[in-house]
Amino acid sequence: MERTHDSNGEGYGPRPPPYSPQDYAGGPYTGMSYQVGKGNVAVVSPPTTYDNMVHPEEVAAAGGNEQYGQAPPDYSHGSDDHCFSDAAVRRGFIRKVYLTLMIQLLVTVGIICAFLYWDTLRRWTLDNYWFSYTMMVVVLVLILVLSCCDNVRRRVPLNFITLGLFTVAEGLMLGSVSAYYEAEAVLWAVGATALVSFALTLFAMQSKWDFTAKSGSLWVFAWTLFSFALLCAVLRSQYAYITYACLGTLLFSLYLVFDTQLILGGKHRKYEISPEEYVFAALNLYLDIVTLFVLLLQLIGLCR
Repeated sequence: MERTHDSNGEGYGPRPPPYSPQDYAGGPYTGMSYQVGKGNVAVVSPPTTYDNMVHPEEVAAAGGNEQYGQAPPDYSHGSDDHCFSDAAVRRGFIRKVYLTLMIQLLVTVGIICAFLYWDTLRRWTLDNYWFSYTMMVVVLVLILVLSCCDNVRRRVPLNFITLGLFTVAEGLMLGSVSAYYEAEAVLWAVGATALVSFALTLFAMQSKWDFTAKSGSLWVFAWTLFSFALLCAVLRSQYAYITYACLGTLLFSLYLVFDTQLILGGKHRKYEISPEEYVFAALNLYLDIVTLFVLLLQLIGLCR
């Protein structure tokens, strides 16, 4: 095979054209052909889409849209966004819980006032003592439903409907109990409950003491108080009743701090309630506050 040199004597016949990225960066490669030597040998490159993987910066300079000409995304630390998201979710959860709790308490106070100042309703309640026991059973059933059935307390609007029925039933029960006391004693109990609840909520928000880790101790205290309540029922002593009311007030004050810290969460808390459980959280706070009201009402009534 004869060698055919070009004018410079540096190779075989005419060489292929030099590569220029500007020729191919703007669109797909259309292909080309060229002759090799004196024979009938030709090199043909088929048309195809050409990606410049060797010099992507030249493609970007030529105005191409390939992915290699794009700058990499800026690196950012993900934990900051994650912490901000958690804090925002927790704040929204707290607002939702306390808004629900405020509506519950307003409805309850309104029902209690109806039993105190509507004489016909008050006399009917005193003549039909079965009404109070019926409302106690209804309240207990609704508490069990909201506490044990996840699909009820998490499904909107079923959770709000059930919580509304529970609030009305609890208000009727408290109103029927308040009918047996003087209006002045009930108002004193309402004021004392509001003051104690507000002070304990502020304490729970500001304190670094973790009451969420003391759930076992509170549970033991509650069962001890229940045993003491059975003893009071047997003894029927006014001083035993007063002692029971004082211990019960202390217990549910601690439970109010405990439940408040479960809702607030934070780095100083061992446990916290999930943001999805806003109905359950509002239920816990509401039960703590109304139980405080009943115990303070009993204590004021015994001391008068």
